[in-house]
Amino acid sequence: MKKKSLGTLLLAGALLVTSTIPVMKVEASNSWPNSVACESRSAIVMVQETGTVLFEKNADEKHYPASITKILTALVALEHSKLDETVTYSQLAVSQSAGGTSSIWRDVDEQMTMEDSLYGMMLESANECAWAIGEHCGGGDIQVFLDMMNDKAKELGCKNSHFNNPNGLPDEDHWTSARDMALISRAAYANPEFAKITGTRTYTIPPTNKHDDPTYLNNHHCMLNYYKTNQYLYDYCVGGKTGYTVAAGNTLVTYAHKDGMTLIVVILKSTKPLHWTDTIRLCDYFFDNYEVKSAAEVTDFSSTEPDSSFGKLADSDTALIEVDKDDKIVLPKKAKKKKVEYTISPATEDSPENAVGTVSYTYEDHDIGTATIYASETSSRAYPFHNMDGEESADGSENQNKNSSGFIQINVPLVLGITVGFIALVVLFTIGIRKLIIYAREKHRNHKYTKPRKTHYREIHRDKGRRKRRR
Repeated sequence: MKKKSLGTLLLAGALLVTSTIPVMKVEASNSWPNSVACESRSAIVMVQETGTVLFEKNADEKHYPASITKILTALVALEHSKLDETVTYSQLAVSQSAGGTSSIWRDVDEQMTMEDSLYGMMLESANECAWAIGEHCGGGDIQVFLDMMNDKAKELGCKNSHFNNPNGLPDEDHWTSARDMALISRAAYANPEFAKITGTRTYTIPPTNKHDDPTYLNNHHCMLNYYKTNQYLYDYCVGGKTGYTVAAGNTLVTYAHKDGMTLIVVILKSTKPLHWTDTIRLCDYFFDNYEVKSAAEVTDFSSTEPDSSFGKLADSDTALIEVDKDDKIVLPKKAKKKKVEYTISPATEDSPENAVGTVSYTYEDHDIGTATIYASETSSRAYPFHNMDGEESADGSENQNKNSSGFIQINVPLVLGITVGFIALVVLFTIGIRKLIIYAREKHRNHKYTKPRKTHYREIHRDKGRRKRRR
């Protein structure tokens, strides 16, 4: 169990009251724009920042991916190697360029860095680079690398995928879906090195032990780089990967960024030029109709409904928590009065360090993002606790402040009683001090005027005596 501060642990008990706590905000417009045409067989549009799916068409159908497979190959390679490692090209790797497939024509026993090999694979779609990368990361065994690819896909939530080679060449046991490729593409783009590589238009591989001249590379993605045509260049394209085989048709993954929102568009089983025109149409439509906002902007824990489980704690515990300011949600631009519903769940072992919970947001039944909850900086550092389950500590003494989940529990009546008693003492003490001050002032005032009055009376009696003697 991670160490958590008292301020962090204070909220944990409240979050454990219920595993899913419904909360909501203001009114909504009934608008989730998605009336856009797509002629390709299978497609999906996902938001990089949130994982929100804005559009899908046959997104779970299984299709051959062709060379967009190399996105997963690159992701796994970046997680299991360093860019300066030396990749040696085997006979089997070099044979992948046979038959006129995409290649940069490496030779047997040629050596390049992992970085140069990744650029060759991603920009020129070189099949021999993909195979050599797989052999290198698999310790010389390509099957080990394929197992790593499939394990990674499952880890990311892919349900309709099986990868049987690292380059996407035709194989009956090699398939994926648009949704799975979007999940893979999102995870890959979160890696800074991958984002840099996929967004590079041109690159030069220096001379190697087999090539005396540099090798010049051009990115084949026509929305990013001039490659045979400039007809489809797109100002907001920041990367992607092309693919084609006769069996797969045209496949395409595109990253496009505008106004703080990054779209992932996956096209499967398409024909030229529909994969380009569909992608551009989808990007334009969703950039025009959606925007990414800070999750903190639409999260107000104090507005919880009185009859909700969390609402009963809103006056106290919700003041102690805040949403990570870097977390995002995506919303329709025209939804000026947004109805954002969200549920709060307690932190798990997989949560970020010091996190106390997670907020999951929906809008009109669409998942629009998640955010992490942390204890706010104004959280109290010291609260009384009591034992909820009679656990014993490591030294044998009874643990008086943890429940079975390891979180500190709060004795709310005790806290309130001590607080009220303390306030009462402060009030009584203040009243007593005030009365003492008033009494002291009155005593001082009486003392000041007593002596002059007595002197005045003596002078009166003295004057009467003088008048009698004169008579």
